Amino acid sequence: MARLSLFGRLTNIQMILHTFLHGQKVGTDDAGNVYYKGKPRRGRSRERRWVMYAGAPEASAVPPEWHGWLHHQTNTVPSGDSAYRKDWQKPHQPNMTGTKDAYVPPPLKGQPRAETTGDYTPWKPQDS
Repeated sequence: MARLSLFGRLTNIQMILHTFLHGQKVGTDDAGNVYYKGKPRRGRSRERRWVMYAGAPEASAVPPEWHGWLHHQTNTVPSGDSAYRKDWQKPHQPNMTGTKDAYVPPPLKGQPRAETTGDYTPWKPQDS
């Protein structure tokens, strides 16, 4: 577990306090992230929207339909039976780059590369 600096700890406490005092819960996604809205900042007209992550604060953990709501692309709050998700779509997965679950192509894992099909001819310098 990473150690947080004093500033990091205060920032988390400030966000929790701000959410408790000014946030109105809007919904929760399948990963357990909780979404809030609040009054607009002074001089602005759009409401503020934010997320409290269930685990580590990782922006790629926000599903696409909630991303659209957070960034004011839609005012429709996603629900469990959301029209955004289709039966054929895979469940949302956060960006795994830099983790042990990251995608690595087979040749980099030491596995042989798949044979090319007959429609591919490699370029050779003497052909030109």
